[in-house]
Amino acid sequence: MEIAIIAHDGKKADMVQFLNKNKAILQKENIKIIATGTTGSKAELAGFKVKKMLSGPQGGDAQIAARVAEGKTKMVLFFKDPNSSHPHEPDISMLIRICDVHNIPLATNEATAQLLLLGFDG
Repeated sequence: MEIAIIAHDGKKADMVQFLNKNKAILQKENIKIIATGTTGSKAELAGFKVKKMLSGPQGGDAQIAARVAEGKTKMVLFFKDPNSSHPHEPDISMLIRICDVHNIPLATNEATAQLLLLGFDG
């Protein structure tokens, strides 16, 4: 199963902490992680094998949305920073819409991400 991880700059440390907390689930053989560029680099530094897309502002959100639309990505964990504005907000909105259109679970915070992982691990 392919899981996408994305985190705004203010949430990247939270994402890495979340990944480490869920290492037993995320490092199973049947789990493939893709990520936007910088988030993927942070995950790699934490010891995770990640296929990196472009950074979010360079089109990484759109690349992940395309993989959702193609049926490749089955879950998106996107730690958004609600206290900052982002110049690529249209891409973020498009990704959320594509997840809704294709009925793909999308978590925008750690609590929801944890529930999604536990549900898929069960």
